[in-house]
Amino acid sequence: MSETVPPATAAKVKGFNCPQCGAAVALRGFEHTLTVVCVQCLSVLDAKDPNYQVLQTFQERERIRPLIPLGSRGKLHGTVYEVIGFQERTIHVDGMPYSWHEYLLFNPFQGFRYLSQYHGHWNDINTVRSVPEPAPTGGKPGVRLLGETYRHFQSATAETTFVMGEFPWQVRVGDKAAVQDFIAPPRLLSAETTESETVWSLGEYLSGARVWDAFQLPESPPPATGVFANQPSPYPGRLRRTWVMCLILLGVLLNLAILISALAGKEEVFRQSYRHPRELGTEAAFVTSVFDLPGRPSSVELSIDTDLRNDSAYFSFALINEATGQAWDFGRQVTHSGGGKARDRALVPTVPPGRYYLRVEPELLSRSGFLNYELLLRRDVPAAAFYWIAALLLVVPPVFVGIGAVSFEKSRWQESDYGESSAASEDEEEDEE
Repeated sequence: MSETVPPATAAKVKGFNCPQCGAAVALRGFEHTLTVVCVQCLSVLDAKDPNYQVLQTFQERERIRPLIPLGSRGKLHGTVYEVIGFQERTIHVDGMPYSWHEYLLFNPFQGFRYLSQYHGHWNDINTVRSVPEPAPTGGKPGVRLLGETYRHFQSATAETTFVMGEFPWQVRVGDKAAVQDFIAPPRLLSAETTESETVWSLGEYLSGARVWDAFQLPESPPPATGVFANQPSPYPGRLRRTWVMCLILLGVLLNLAILISALAGKEEVFRQSYRHPRELGTEAAFVTSVFDLPGRPSSVELSIDTDLRNDSAYFSFALINEATGQAWDFGRQVTHSGGGKARDRALVPTVPPGRYYLRVEPELLSRSGFLNYELLLRRDVPAAAFYWIAALLLVVPPVFVGIGAVSFEKSRWQESDYGESSAASEDEEEDEE
């Protein structure tokens, strides 16, 4: 559906023929236009001169085709703007050129605003009258504007490398300005300094889809690649929601563990003390008396309490069903190397009811004296390991989201003056000096 343009924005366009190539040139910025660039031959013309003096001729180089054609109209912030100018600007970092595109928009009542585009990342930009105050933050230089603090991101010299259309300033290919960028995503505050003045502008990040929708452009916008300086991170809200959900589920898990522990029988079914002569080695393997495991299938916990002192013992166990001969084999290492008692426990997860006995085979390192120990069997004991594993799994999603958030910010600052490559370059320069 085509956009209905208010009458004021559809005012007559002034035109003339380019004195360099004779092509028709349109002036849409009215009295605001100081220079205009012929779309055909790309000569820079003085719009205030009655004869439209040629200020600069185009040197043969690659011609750039704007993604938003000159003369296109789009609606931003409820106002219809027309694209009247386009330029490419370039900075050099470590000898590598990085270029972005800027579109000059005009509305007779609202004046000028800009759209910038770099690798599919867009910014909606306006100049600001206020001068920000210095406000260092996070160990980096910063400025403060309208109650918001912006951190320094990058300083460079920007050069105009291609122009088309008309501009309210004297524009030429080769124009240079010192640029400083400060960020508070999704906003970007920039200062451009020339010999005559410093101009501050404030940009807000836009998706390509919003630009395409505003100007009703065909097909799809180029995809955004990489992480841009003021691109808002998708992670903070997601990380907060993930942690909130994680904490809720951990609370549910804790209450479930408390409830199951309170309802668990923890019924003692066997207890016996033993005295093992160490010199017997493994010859003292034996079986216990038979005991009952009543009720439903349940877990069985075996506790081993010894009088070991700075020593170690290994126990091989087999829990055997007297009627069927089915056995659960397991072993435990009991070690004492400091204060406290030498004890250990083992949990057999699901054991059917019936009559059982234990086969016990102690193995000791030292061969003198006696080992005293007690075996205690209880049924229907909750498995704490299950809850620890469940809690660990619940923490995994927010941890991964947190890693993603850190990685996103690292990618953002990698492109700044504070990235690893920039730091390495500074170190190399210091070494050369």
